[in-house]
Amino acid sequence: MGATSISPSDERVEADVSVTDRHNTLSAPGRRFSRPRLPARPRIWFELLLIAVSYAIYSAIRNAAPDRVADAQKHARWIWDLQGHLGLAFERSVNHAVEGVTWLVVTMNYYYATLHFVVTIAVLVWLFRSHPGRYGPTRLVLFVTTGVALIGYYFFPLAPPRLMEGMDFIDTASVHQTWGSLSAEDSAMASVSNQYAAMPSMHIGWSVWCGITIAVLARPLWIKLLGALYPVATLLVIVATANHFWLDAVGGLVCLGVGYLVSRLWFGRLCYRLPREVPPENAEAPPGEAKARA
Repeated sequence: MGATSISPSDERVEADVSVTDRHNTLSAPGRRFSRPRLPARPRIWFELLLIAVSYAIYSAIRNAAPDRVADAQKHARWIWDLQGHLGLAFERSVNHAVEGVTWLVVTMNYYYATLHFVVTIAVLVWLFRSHPGRYGPTRLVLFVTTGVALIGYYFFPLAPPRLMEGMDFIDTASVHQTWGSLSAEDSAMASVSNQYAAMPSMHIGWSVWCGITIAVLARPLWIKLLGALYPVATLLVIVATANHFWLDAVGGLVCLGVGYLVSRLWFGRLCYRLPREVPPENAEAPPGEAKARA
């Protein structure tokens, strides 16, 4: 997954370094805002409120993007032609092949509708409980990734393959009447979701974030493998169900890269290299020195 696991010895060393960083930050008030920030201990009420408000804002902006159907269709044709020139326009073949296996395509429909949220929330909860020192920086990656995606949704409306005009993609969710389908125009899901917000794919952005986080921080090998396989399975699902082009996935990876960059710049270290626990504020600080938290 492009990252290495964190060993217990590494965690101890990083905890010592973090205490030193915190002491240096506290003892140099004049440089407080020029130094990398240190993670604060997460609080459950604040995190729940932050996630709820952030998702509400995300949904509002995503769905407020102009419903430019003609532009969305034009962009979809442009993406399809570009992939054709690259010799990688394989989505229709995968879509038609999977449609012939009912149990598989129905499973993929439910996977697309549910795991995008379930797995992401589960990873956030796991980080909060087991890696509080890394929770804030890693959560920041996810939030920045999602925020950058809004730019694409607003300025580059894109019809998913299943809605392309003049093409024979199979809308698997509509054909099999899957719960949570975005396909039916009069469905509850379709009425609250922008059908043409396909670029970039946050199914890929979020799943790769989950996969890297699990593969790097989990201890059991089988869990690491599941983490590594999760974004691969997600890519297959978004293509097979005709919800995305593979280039949408590339867009999701670009957004994720920006998220990791912002977190790295803000905290001065890759989020997974920060200590597992949040060091005490007063660790090794001189008596009477004012406490500060960036």
